[in-house]
Amino acid sequence: MKAVTWHGKRDVRVEEVPDPTIQEPTDAIVKVTSTNICGSDLHLYEVLGAFMNAGDVLGHEAMGVVEEVGSEVTAIKPGDRVVIPFQMLCGSCFMCGEGLYSQCETTQVREYGSGAALFGYSKLYGEVPGGQAEYLRVPQAQFTHIKVPDGPADERYVYLSDVLPTAWQAVAYAGIPKGGTVAVLGLGPIGDMASRIAAHQGARVIGVDLVPERLERVRARGNEVLDLREHEKDLGDVIRDMTDGRGADSVIDAVGMEAHGSPVPKLAQTLVGLLPDAIAQPLMQNAGVDRLTAIYTAVDVVRRGGTVSLSGVYGGTADPMPMLQMFDKQIQLRMGQANVKRWVDDIMPLLDDEDVLGVDDFATHRVPLSEAAQAYETFQKKEDGAVKFVLKP
Repeated sequence: MKAVTWHGKRDVRVEEVPDPTIQEPTDAIVKVTSTNICGSDLHLYEVLGAFMNAGDVLGHEAMGVVEEVGSEVTAIKPGDRVVIPFQMLCGSCFMCGEGLYSQCETTQVREYGSGAALFGYSKLYGEVPGGQAEYLRVPQAQFTHIKVPDGPADERYVYLSDVLPTAWQAVAYAGIPKGGTVAVLGLGPIGDMASRIAAHQGARVIGVDLVPERLERVRARGNEVLDLREHEKDLGDVIRDMTDGRGADSVIDAVGMEAHGSPVPKLAQTLVGLLPDAIAQPLMQNAGVDRLTAIYTAVDVVRRGGTVSLSGVYGGTADPMPMLQMFDKQIQLRMGQANVKRWVDDIMPLLDDEDVLGVDDFATHRVPLSEAAQAYETFQKKEDGAVKFVLKP
């Protein structure tokens, strides 16, 4: 089959790889009909190469049709249309019982102290072949799936794999008071969708980014936006002026380690990328290598007693946090990988023909799987209005 494979920093290729097969009785094989490039994939493209091997199959946002199931899989059958969550989860352990599916105890990658295994996402999360391919092996398939109806185009449902539940959790964790204000930092796929969800739930949204096309997408849906290029030095003051001098009730950091600014961590990321894996891996695991502009901004612009919700990915383990300011302002901080299936029942009613969240036209680019390498480059450079790529095998 054809699949998107990793071969080094900014080097992905579409290659022929072996077709996946049933390896465990809890497996399923899915023929992929749509698969996306996620902003988190760009971390592998740029920063986390120390935890990758040449030929690793990328991707964790896929949907398709079940081709084959293992002997212990009864919840789905060949011919079923399914979306595959980006994480593998058993549905029966303690953590799954708590709704903390991203911490599934059956698939945790204990070697690296990580939570549930993820598709196509490095040794840190299990090195499981991903979904940017023609076929996908799904471990723990009795629970690692979301059945969706036949009929509507894939784009009605494919974002259930990651974008929708990640954005939904970001809003839920933000704890926005009724009629309150949320500042969303970063208007890529997650920030854009979080803005839509928060506005749908009645919040006042202030979106912040420095890419004109992304700002316009959020403004076009009736939200307020601020161009970081114009307010990099005074963003906190501007948001306080917009909110009776207090700051936003809640802030969603949808940026993470790729934050604009922070030149010293940027240099650290670059140097790590040049080191041999044996040196780079422990450095990444034990050093502060994140660019923390976004989280420092979040702490600044949130009001006292407010909540900061982190959905952007951070990778360093010794990053300096503004603890004095966080403590003094009595800030609540919530974060973590999205617990995908926890939010599906809340989201599904919004995916009807009214399409209130605008999922049908959410993608900015729809390209064949064969053009994935160029798509990664365009997405990484934020060119051509790129916000979301859907790949078609």
